[in-house]
Amino acid sequence: METSTAQAIKLAIVSVTGLSKDALHIYFGMVVFVALAAISKQPKPYLAWSCVLALACMGEIVDGWDDLHSLGYWRWQASLHDVLNTLFWPSVLTLLWYLRSRAKHGPNFTKK
Repeated sequence: METSTAQAIKLAIVSVTGLSKDALHIYFGMVVFVALAAISKQPKPYLAWSCVLALACMGEIVDGWDDLHSLGYWRWQASLHDVLNTLFWPSVLTLLWYLRSRAKHGPNFTKK
């Protein structure tokens, strides 16, 4: 069984950082979320959250493709676990932003 380029890159990142794959998913989600929220002109973290979701899903599509070619089936539970790991802290921060905005501006803060 040959390791795909995508998996080889992931293994190299794990080796260089010394972090587990689960930890890397968490850090990746946070870095992307914070970077996108920071460069956004308006504080709308749900847009950054959506981008993290899209990137996490694209990564899992690559993993699923690799699974199908190397194992003959997709380990969808592992992919779901990875997406949830990636989205956990961005989801918490987005929810906190929403609750803070709602408390500050009232229940109709998103309507203009």
